[in-house]
Amino acid sequence: MGQQLLVTVSKRRAEKRKRIPPFCEAGHTPLMPDYRRNRVPGGTFFFTVNLFDRRSNLLVARIGALCDAVRQVRARAPFHIDAWVVLPDHMHCLWTLPEGDADFPGRWRAIKTGFAKSLPVGEPRSLVMTNRGERGIWHGVLGAHDPR
Repeated sequence: MGQQLLVTVSKRRAEKRKRIPPFCEAGHTPLMPDYRRNRVPGGTFFFTVNLFDRRSNLLVARIGALCDAVRQVRARAPFHIDAWVVLPDHMHCLWTLPEGDADFPGRWRAIKTGFAKSLPVGEPRSLVMTNRGERGIWHGVLGAHDPR
């Protein structure tokens, strides 16, 4: 009985594989995605930045600390804020960098670090975060897009 079931399942899988084209024919690639940052000097960029804890209201509760961190970074590495929306657990920003400058990752790193240093330590962290010296405040991925 078990052997017959295995043969039936194997036949169904083989039939399904015939109906589904390989990745490359379906327009997909079997490789990992190749995310690239579009670093255009003097460009305008749209960002979405999330807190690690999406249930938190830290950004609006500590909006003064966030504004201070942004102000300090803009004093050292200027950029134009075209738009900025702060929600409880994430924010959306539209920046234009100066001509010849494409270092938005460095600015974000400084803003996140400045904001985190203004907060008391106490958020839950995984062992990996602790070993890396990371706070449990920010989600690790920076959503950067080139608005066209």
